[in-house]
Amino acid sequence: MKSPYDGVAIVGAYNTVQAKQLPNWTESGLVLDAIRGALGDAGLTPADVDGVNVSTWVSQLSSRTVCQWFGGRPSWTGTSHPGIESVLEAAAAIQSGQAHTVVIATAQCGEYTERESTVSWTRPENEFVECWGLYTAAEFALMAQRHMHIYGTPREAFSEVAAAIRSNGALNPDAVFYGRECSPAEVENSRMVADPFRLLDCCITSEGGAAMVLTSTERAKDLDVKPIYVLGGGLDRQGMSYVTAPVWEKYGWVGRRAAEMTFEQCGLSTRDVDFAEFYDPFSFEIIRQLEAFGFCKEGEGADFVLEGRIRIDGDLPVATNGGILSYSHAGVVQLLQKPLNAVLQLQGRLAPEITLHQPKVALATNGGSGALFCDVMALGSEPV
Repeated sequence: MKSPYDGVAIVGAYNTVQAKQLPNWTESGLVLDAIRGALGDAGLTPADVDGVNVSTWVSQLSSRTVCQWFGGRPSWTGTSHPGIESVLEAAAAIQSGQAHTVVIATAQCGEYTERESTVSWTRPENEFVECWGLYTAAEFALMAQRHMHIYGTPREAFSEVAAAIRSNGALNPDAVFYGRECSPAEVENSRMVADPFRLLDCCITSEGGAAMVLTSTERAKDLDVKPIYVLGGGLDRQGMSYVTAPVWEKYGWVGRRAAEMTFEQCGLSTRDVDFAEFYDPFSFEIIRQLEAFGFCKEGEGADFVLEGRIRIDGDLPVATNGGILSYSHAGVVQLLQKPLNAVLQLQGRLAPEITLHQPKVALATNGGSGALFCDVMALGSEPV
């Protein structure tokens, strides 16, 4: 089977500054910095762009508005949310000839002001959850509890996941939690948030922006960059997040279909994946994805991580830049940063301590069981 994204390459990848708070920035300023950075990374100018998918979290900047930034020329505009879905949408537009060079960018700042409470996007407001006091951590905790009951998953496996990913962030100078080493014992000793999740099992909150540039592989040959190829990808949606109850027997393996589709498109398997930029909102989600995607059997994810296999020196390093547990979690920006970080790792552009030795294939994901969706894509330093 030929990949539907054959002939598409990522040639620009850029993260703005990331921080707990960026009081001196606006979202428009962040997204503009991200676009300039990604175009500069690719060696392109605004005149080279004929496709945009740009949005912001609070100020609700839209792609049609941003078309004016590029001179108001006729352009393709994407409608997908930032992240894997927007990358696949842009790749399809290039493959079908609707555009030849697409910029994807997003930013978030100024949303989290009630800092005595959990961040607003973790507190869904609807009649199905609000009366029960449910929030994002509780939704995912229900999934983790069920897995523990069925498979006997030990709590210490969660601590190993959190410590492994946070240790990557401690080595990344660009991470919000740079320099903050973390051991499994520290995770175990942090305060309880939603049983079985302790504070250090949970992702951080921050602000920042990111952008990516895609073009055809033919056009990429003329650029002074190391192109990264879109090998395959798929979306898996099973309902609205935080509206439908997170029942393990129904939604526990969300993402499996997307992973199977991704591997089928590029003719690869789990054995070919060198590292995984798995979505890491909570430590348990890494264990679940390892099982859902076939890196190990159902119920064996805890053993997989406790053997040290997801550490930066393991055989499947996970969230190599520190993920959303340590690098950054700026609203929906972090969804785009998952494939974006895979690009930087494949290009060898991370800090030496977290740079892998000549990786060729990466898997990136968005979403998780508590959110009832999980998108998957494969990227490579070589085309299929």
